[in-house]
Amino acid sequence: MATIAVLGTMDSKGEEHGFVADLIRQRGHQPLLIDVGTLDAPRLAPDITREQVAAEGGIDLKSLVARRDRGESVTAMSHAAPLLLARLAAENKIHAVISLGGGGGTAIATAAMRALPIGFPKLMVSTLASGNTAQYVGVKDIVMFPSIVDVSGLNRISRQILSRAAGAICGMVETTVPLAKDKPIIVASQFGNTTTCVDLCRRRLEAAGYEVLAFHATGTGGRTMESLIESGMVAGVLDITTTEWADELCGGVLSAGPTRLDAAARAGTPAIVAPGCLDMVNFLAPETVPARFASRNFYQHNPQVTLMRTTPDECAQLGKIIAQKLNASTGPVTVLWPLRGISIISAPGQKFHDPAADRALLDGLKATLRRGISLVELDCAINDAPFADACVKALLANLVAPKK
Repeated sequence: MATIAVLGTMDSKGEEHGFVADLIRQRGHQPLLIDVGTLDAPRLAPDITREQVAAEGGIDLKSLVARRDRGESVTAMSHAAPLLLARLAAENKIHAVISLGGGGGTAIATAAMRALPIGFPKLMVSTLASGNTAQYVGVKDIVMFPSIVDVSGLNRISRQILSRAAGAICGMVETTVPLAKDKPIIVASQFGNTTTCVDLCRRRLEAAGYEVLAFHATGTGGRTMESLIESGMVAGVLDITTTEWADELCGGVLSAGPTRLDAAARAGTPAIVAPGCLDMVNFLAPETVPARFASRNFYQHNPQVTLMRTTPDECAQLGKIIAQKLNASTGPVTVLWPLRGISIISAPGQKFHDPAADRALLDGLKATLRRGISLVELDCAINDAPFADACVKALLANLVAPKK
């Protein structure tokens, strides 16, 4: 029998959460009702009261309730609920979590779910489970389950949706993950333009006894990879494709934010870093490109993706940024540089071939990179086998090197 947290605003959604809790009991599991409401009295008795949730976050609930400010209440419970759920999970007192809500409930519950580890079952039945849910999911494996109708009473539609959701969360805790002999994890960043390199590296690293997890450098992929490095699960980092920094600098659509490259540096995780696809900034269809870039060099990757070549000035800034990030490293890190092309389309004869921009990128890095970090320049393109061989050799050496 598993204990499934049923978390929600029991003042406005008590009946619905009680319905789901009953279904969980019928499946032989134990629901743990957690109230994160604040404005009115709960409509059913929770196992963990709002007072207990608030206390977890050091919140003065009486003052909060007296002000009856819904936005302030949502913010406060979005701070306290993650602390409570993370503690309960760490103490093995809950094994899954489900919640139902509109805007406020979804904000509170998904904040709590994001505090839980990857692999921990999390399901959010929400009126907002359509369109862009990135702000709610973050980099965690939260299942967003459309409520179809508002979470407002039980009716012929909501009973179907909530019953399926209850079955889904029970199925998640009842599923046994097949056991396998765990190998040390290497995380890798890749794009279509660097897939050949990462595939070559993967085969060599797997032969050396490692498990390689590749993350698509789409912003979310970079943030997810950084999160996994922070978790302490990662033995080494194969950061071939640092392109997300080009989007962060130039306003592209695939930025991973200003903390990209921070996790491995802070944790001291052995790493190799390459300038993969720093020649390109990503936009959507051509009409979405900001007018200020009208005169730039573009490549139509597909009807939905437009690539813009980075300029020498932008590349000089990118080189400096990458170096500054790596300068904070407390563990062994090596920079590998392919002199004949940092992507497929930056090679000689290709659309983004721009030796001046590539030189500015390398010069910006060299001028900023601190002593003690090795920079290896190779007379090949990023997808050539010798480059992959050099990356693997450097990473394997860093994996056995002592931290500084």
